[in-house]
Amino acid sequence: MSSTPQNLSLGIAFAIGTSLTMSIAAALIKYTSAMVSIETIVFSQYLVCVTVMLPWLVRKGPSALKTEQPGLHLVRGISGWACFYCYYLALNYVPLVDAALLRNSAPLCVPLLLLLWKGIRIPALRWLPIFIGLAGVLLILKPGSDGLSFWHLIGFGSAIALAGSMVTTRFLTLTESSNLIIFYYFAISTVTAAPLALLSWQPVPAEAWLPLLLIGLSIWLVMWLYTQAYRYAKASVISPLNYLGVVFTGFWGWMFWEQIPDHLAIIGTLLVCAGGVLAMFLGKEPEQTTAPAPEQR
Repeated sequence: MSSTPQNLSLGIAFAIGTSLTMSIAAALIKYTSAMVSIETIVFSQYLVCVTVMLPWLVRKGPSALKTEQPGLHLVRGISGWACFYCYYLALNYVPLVDAALLRNSAPLCVPLLLLLWKGIRIPALRWLPIFIGLAGVLLILKPGSDGLSFWHLIGFGSAIALAGSMVTTRFLTLTESSNLIIFYYFAISTVTAAPLALLSWQPVPAEAWLPLLLIGLSIWLVMWLYTQAYRYAKASVISPLNYLGVVFTGFWGWMFWEQIPDHLAIIGTLLVCAGGVLAMFLGKEPEQTTAPAPEQR
């Protein structure tokens, strides 16, 4: 399969849609976690997503699962599961905006991961929006005031895992179809999430079934939008736009949980947005590769 031509505007549109949908899912998760365990939520969301993908598999047949990148699929599935699990745990113990900020600091990890793994260097100027976003994160979290709890560190763990998912997704889109990437991700994550869900299993109350279904459907949509974003634009371009999810999540926190940001948090949010917009304008510069690029078929 040949690689998809770059389309920066389309990639950015998919990235913004990903952030908005993920913020809605986060609000649903915070609401639902009062009724069922995080492990149950994670497992059920992936089970719903696999079920949504079954018609595609039936229509295409088992031959549709053929892949020459099993290792990348495995890394993407495990890193994606780890991201969501850490993120949902953080949502339970820290404010909604804090958890979203920590998860969306993943772009700070992407360039280093690309350099260590593939030897890919991004132009020096493109580090600017990343550091602007980091400054916004620090203003909102204010680590020097009350300090960061253990659960803040867990939240940052979701960022590290998300960075791995971002990079592997980008390389998979060079040779794999979107549906194949998504199906393997959901299938691997379902298997990975099952043991913890069984260990913590408790009866699910009737009022939790609809939110669980909506969470699963929203995560499926997030993954589809997310995969499309990385199909049309580079990880170093799209990843800073995940900061916009912080803005959307903060809105839901204010609307439903009366979590009102202070002046520093508002300034930080503006910096986060500025970093994302700047990344869009700087994203047309080519990346410099010191290692062989992934083979394209």
